Amino acid sequence: MPTPSQLVSIPDLVDYIDGAFSTPSEDLGVWLENPNTGERAQPQKATRAENLERALAAAARVHATGAWAKLPLEERLGYLMAFSAELDKRQARIAELEAFTTGVSHRLTSLFGLITTGAWALAAEQLKSGWTLSTLPGPNGNTVEIHRRPWGPALLLVPWNAPAPMAAHKAANALAAGCPAILKPSEWAPNGCDLFAEAAHAAGLPAGVFQIVHGGPAVGAQLVADPRLRAISFTGGLAGGRSIAQACAPDFKPAQLELGGNSAVVVLADADLEVAAQGVVSLLTSLNGQWCRALGRLIVHRPLQARLLEAVLEKLRHVRLGDSVAMDTDMGPMVHSGHLRKLRGQMDALLAKGGHALASTPLPNGDLAGGHFLAPTLITDVDPRDAQDEIFGPIGTVHAFDTDAEALALANGTPYGLEAYVFGQDEARALALGREIRAGGVKVNGASILSLNLMAPRPAWGLSGISEEGTLETFRFFCGTRVVGVEGPLSLG
Repeated sequence: MPTPSQLVSIPDLVDYIDGAFSTPSEDLGVWLENPNTGERAQPQKATRAENLERALAAAARVHATGAWAKLPLEERLGYLMAFSAELDKRQARIAELEAFTTGVSHRLTSLFGLITTGAWALAAEQLKSGWTLSTLPGPNGNTVEIHRRPWGPALLLVPWNAPAPMAAHKAANALAAGCPAILKPSEWAPNGCDLFAEAAHAAGLPAGVFQIVHGGPAVGAQLVADPRLRAISFTGGLAGGRSIAQACAPDFKPAQLELGGNSAVVVLADADLEVAAQGVVSLLTSLNGQWCRALGRLIVHRPLQARLLEAVLEKLRHVRLGDSVAMDTDMGPMVHSGHLRKLRGQMDALLAKGGHALASTPLPNGDLAGGHFLAPTLITDVDPRDAQDEIFGPIGTVHAFDTDAEALALANGTPYGLEAYVFGQDEARALALGREIRAGGVKVNGASILSLNLMAPRPAWGLSGISEEGTLETFRFFCGTRVVGVEGPLSLG
């Protein structure tokens, strides 16, 4: 009997350029795989160079003519909400495709539909807030106008672990701000994002306002370097972020870069072990551990270490590793065979330096034996100096401490700074430590994938990136500021 993922029909890739559909045809030499079985599913293609040029020219035309940015407010809002409504009609299919391509459980990709369609309403609220035009008193009784205007054509580069929700967040805000947008999904998980083209077309967006192209790093590099693109929003790895920053530097092109992390999970001496253990399990298994805010380093009060690890391993025994498309799966496989090899190589390197691996989750067998499954694993006895880099999988290192000062030094002992977690029943003490951790966000006694507040920013410190993301922040990233007013004669006497 076929597995649930083997029953999924994968649509052909589509480009959506200047209001028309076409087929990307440049062979990337990369196969989309069914991560649950290891079978090849679809050869991946890149958009041809001449079609990339057409997309760039269309975006530049839309910006130069003001065909999108100068639409009446209500008309632009109407398009945004129509786009959202069309995505909502396709949400079940998007969730199925994302579960297939990313390996993330279908339950979770279905939950992400709240972001995929809800992002548009949040972006619309920013547009309606009046922030794009404000005033200050100027000289001689005149008014100073502060206009926030779209930078121009924007490039949206989304990762493979949660493509559709990230695409929605970026696209909704770029379009709300008035920027024509070109979306390039990852070649490892492009299919869910392709349904955005159907939605945009059905919503009747003017040609060239929203476009989709495909390809790997070479396509991304060509687009980033093009001077017609005026803002780049990228979520992905450190190497890609550095390349984008270098390419943006000659034109001083604004770049929003969220580059991942190596999150510290600090378990203080008074922590509730049940709460802490559940937090560790959630951070190892959510999105299969393939997310920027996952557990990187477990930093635990030394007398608690043995009991905490025992509690974590007991919970991990009951995690159901299985076909990502099945609704009863807790955790699916790694996205691609290449990524699985990389993770195993990173684990082997830590074990070669004296680490000891702890895992208890049963691996699937039968039809899923060839899938890209990796049991959530904690590695003890690792020197903190060997745990500097992000692993981006369900693998974390374990480090003991004796004092809170030592815990803080360990938590801050990495060049990344995206997220951190502190567990302790004395919340004042836990908060005091959290305030000193060098990270964009710190959660106390919690480890969900949700933000502490929908309107809170999502900053990045150190190698985790530059320019904040968030409900307000991403909309504002796509806007430049212009100050206009009458000065008149000034008296210096």
